[in-house]
Amino acid sequence: MSTVKMISLRVKSMKNIQKIVKTMKVVSAAKYAKAKKDLLVARPYGTSTKVFYDKLDLKDPQEQTLLIAITSDRGLCGALHKNVSTKIKEEFAKRPENSKIVCVGEKSRGLLQGQYGKSFLGVADQIGRKPPTFLDASRISNILFTTPYKYTSGKIIFNESKSVVSYLTSVVSVFTLRTLNAAPGLRVYDSLDDDLLQSYLEFSVTSLVFYALKEAAASEQSSRVNAMDQASKTAGNMISELTMVLNKTRQAAITTELIEIISGATAAKKDSGV
Repeated sequence: MSTVKMISLRVKSMKNIQKIVKTMKVVSAAKYAKAKKDLLVARPYGTSTKVFYDKLDLKDPQEQTLLIAITSDRGLCGALHKNVSTKIKEEFAKRPENSKIVCVGEKSRGLLQGQYGKSFLGVADQIGRKPPTFLDASRISNILFTTPYKYTSGKIIFNESKSVVSYLTSVVSVFTLRTLNAAPGLRVYDSLDDDLLQSYLEFSVTSLVFYALKEAAASEQSSRVNAMDQASKTAGNMISELTMVLNKTRQAAITTELIEIISGATAAKKDSGV
């Protein structure tokens, strides 16, 4: 009977877990709907900046590279954050002596600190608990502009939302004032001094960070919906299996008790000479 009680407790525990993950799925689905709506507003910030950079025909000097990992502080969303850290490792391996890392979110710091902790320039936490804002992007870009590390180019690595069931780990380049001044396509613009270019550079980098944060937020919620859906199905399968084991164990216990009763009654009849 102790075995039956233990299995009953496990079934009850799995049902509670299933309720929790179903609730998390519903919450994440609602957050994804809002994140997707916010993303439609934020995408022009990133796409317009990328188009401008493409028109300038900017060249990546690839001398000193700054890598920005966009993740969050929260987990339970599959391999979302691990994909970003894997991409960071691939980029870092190309120029290990001339690369530095800025981690956005505790998850990227946790995944990269053991191997690349000495190459960290900064960590921005408190990301993912609330929808990202342009102010959050400004604080992150401020790290890029105030760091003493003299990088020649940067790469923002983030998860780009494709649909509610898919995302793609993407890379967006950012540049310095020196690289911007050397761009061949800049000659078509008149009366551009360094102050004006610096102001635009700060705005464009912040816009790209903001765009990456919004893409990452939508990807995180969609990935969490899928993860919680899979967890709910797994819990359901475990409940079915445990229920079957519980019924078999209970039936075996009842059968054993009946055999003991019948055996006792038979022995009593023999002893009484009946």
